[in-house]
Amino acid sequence: MIHTGYFDSPWPSEDAGPSRLQATRQGAGLNIQSGTALNCTSKRTHLSTMAVLGAPGEVFLLTHSVLRSHIGLPTSASVSRIDPESLNSLNRSPPLLGGPMWPGGMAVHANGNLYVVYGRYAHKLDRQCNLLSTYLLPLNEPYNSFVVLDNGLIVTKNLSATTPAQLTTLKPDTFKSACNDVICPEASIARLSANGNTVYVVGVTKVWRYHWNESSQRLIRDPDWQCHYLKDATQSYGWDMVIEGDNGWFMDNGKHNYLMSMLGAGINAAANRLIRVSLNQSETFQTWPVSGLPNGSITNPPLVDVTRRIVVGFDSANRHLRAWRISEPLDVKGHVQLTPLWHHSQFGAASHMVLFPSTGELCVNDYKRFKEHVVVLNIENGQEKSRVNTGGLMQGVVFPCAGWHQDFYWCAMDRISRIFPSAVTS
Repeated sequence: MIHTGYFDSPWPSEDAGPSRLQATRQGAGLNIQSGTALNCTSKRTHLSTMAVLGAPGEVFLLTHSVLRSHIGLPTSASVSRIDPESLNSLNRSPPLLGGPMWPGGMAVHANGNLYVVYGRYAHKLDRQCNLLSTYLLPLNEPYNSFVVLDNGLIVTKNLSATTPAQLTTLKPDTFKSACNDVICPEASIARLSANGNTVYVVGVTKVWRYHWNESSQRLIRDPDWQCHYLKDATQSYGWDMVIEGDNGWFMDNGKHNYLMSMLGAGINAAANRLIRVSLNQSETFQTWPVSGLPNGSITNPPLVDVTRRIVVGFDSANRHLRAWRISEPLDVKGHVQLTPLWHHSQFGAASHMVLFPSTGELCVNDYKRFKEHVVVLNIENGQEKSRVNTGGLMQGVVFPCAGWHQDFYWCAMDRISRIFPSAVTS
């Protein structure tokens, strides 16, 4: 899927684009064969959130501070252009104003500049990491990243647990507000998703969307599309939504007490669910239990392989990872059928993922006892192709990134790792 608001690279933003398919837009896969295995170059960092790709050979890393937040002081972020193999910093931004702490977001815009949202600030930088402009966002709350619409506008929102979420739209060139802020119907924890010039918001009980209206130059809520996904349910709020064809996919029971890992972090007695909502008829939504175990929880989206018609979900708190085959719609309401494909229990997946569509290689994490492994699976059958220990003590719950040379980057709070296949030595 091509999103024209983003720079033409294999991975210009978190999840490779605002539809959150987590699939590389260009290039070959890892192509792990007999006689090769994963290798790892790892570098300790302050809290790493994500890496993204610009022009060929350009890799950018977003990190942020955290300790100051524990004593009520404002935090800051930083962007580095790093060497694609050694991971050493080549250029580094000055400290970027942040304020309230929450992992933010970064993207390379179609205009060639970098944009960052962290804390209550948005920043524009050039690709040498020089700060060009800063915008103070309206609420003194952390803003959890942004999406770029196909028309180039930048849409961000505050992370709100109780107060209504508020959408702010910025013009990328002037870096000023494009329209009045939009007050959403309820609070929203999840990050925004987008398709074209339409923004999707997963609230704490409902999902709704806004279309950019060119004539009035503002975001307008779609009055005919709203999904009450927690109606008659005991689960807690949902996280980020994946947009695929006529479907939106996400998971609920997102409230947890993550510290070092998601293992046992669920605090709601219900099992977490995979949810699918029709983008054509919002009243048509379906749910499936992931593990079916109590206190299930996640902090991230599922993954959908558009070509192979596979959806991958997980229960991080109970260590379950599973995949289903997606059928064609069964009726006029657009219901789909999921057929179980494979299932791994005792598998500590919690992070956003990377899919190499050309080879069907799915990159996930597996965490237990203060050790994080990154694993490559065959998405068709769940077979493990290879794994490597990153050296990380914390379970990654943030944003990996495909690389330039048959590799990918894994961010896990305390480090960034370059993962790549190499010949097995005897």
